[in-house]
Amino acid sequence: MESNFTVNMNEYLPLRDVVFNTLRQAILRGELKPGERLMEIQLANKLGVSRTPIREAIRKLELEGLVLMIPRKGAEVADITEKSLMDVLEVRKALEELAVKLCCDKITPAEIEDLHRVAAEFERILESNDVTEIAEADVRFHDIIYLATGNQKLIQLLNNLREQMYRYRVEYLKQKEAHPRLVMEHEELIRRIEKKDKTAAASIVCRHIDNQAEVVTDSIRTKHN
Repeated sequence: MESNFTVNMNEYLPLRDVVFNTLRQAILRGELKPGERLMEIQLANKLGVSRTPIREAIRKLELEGLVLMIPRKGAEVADITEKSLMDVLEVRKALEELAVKLCCDKITPAEIEDLHRVAAEFERILESNDVTEIAEADVRFHDIIYLATGNQKLIQLLNNLREQMYRYRVEYLKQKEAHPRLVMEHEELIRRIEKKDKTAAASIVCRHIDNQAEVVTDSIRTKHN
C-alpha cells in the first residue's frame, strides 16, 4: 500500500467519520485502486489511528459498494462494473423521473432561484478541475429538486441511492467532454420545471441518466481492454 493519502483531522467530526471520509476520497480519487486489499493494521498505522475506526469505515464503505468483503481474504476496493452501474442507474432513473414530476407541481419560486444559482455555481466549478468539488456541486443541484417534492420517503430513498451513485458520478465527471452537455441539461431541466412541463422534464432527466450510463460504460470497457 504505497498511496500517499493522509487523514485530515476535523474537530467537528468523530474520528470514525474522519477516517471514513479519508478512505472514501482515496477510493474515489483512485489513490486506493480497484482490487487493492484494505489491511486494517497497515491502514491504522498509515493514518495514525486504532483499528476500530478503520473497521467501522470499511463496513460503511461496503454498504456504499466501494468495498467488497472476500471470504478468507478480507476487504478490497470494489471494481467498477457495467452490471453494478446499470443496476444503480435503472433505479435512479425511476426515482428521479418521479421526483422531477412531483417537483414540477410543488416547487416554489425561491427554490427555482436556488436551482438557477446552483446551476451557475456548478458551471463555475467545472473550471476548477477538482472532480470531487464538481460532484458535490452536481449533488447540490439535484438535492434542490428532491427537496422540492416534499416527499420524505422519496428523498430518503434518493439520498441512500446517492451514496451508491457517487462513484459513478465522479467517474462521469472525469470525462471533460461531457461537461458542456451537463450544463445544457441542467439549464433545460430548469426551464421545463419552471413551465411545469412534467413530460419534458422527465424526458430530460432520463436522457441525463442515459448519457451518464453511456459515458461511464465506455470508460469501464476502455479500462478493462
